[in-house]
Amino acid sequence: MLVSLPLANMGWGNHMSDWGAGWWILMAFLMVAFWGLVIVGIVWLVRSLTATSHGHGASTAIEVLEHRLANGEISPEEYRERRDTLSGRKAGDEAPKS
Repeated sequence: MLVSLPLANMGWGNHMSDWGAGWWILMAFLMVAFWGLVIVGIVWLVRSLTATSHGHGASTAIEVLEHRLANGEISPEEYRERRDTLSGRKAGDEAPKS
């Protein structure tokens, strides 16, 4: 036997029945949009935290060569030789004067 509570007959569970199906469609759309924004925000945050300090990781060959010279990985003579090779000059040519 079911016991009926006085509050059960007051319509508390059916308080949005006069709004129609539009309310539920709107809520479903907003839920998808919210979670989409959360996912996009997490992806953006991870990408910005893992990006290198050279923009998006694109470095020219000369920048890599300068970095290796600064770290002491190559000698100044090797730096000049490789820079000349990259710039298309021959080893005996002088650098253009500015």
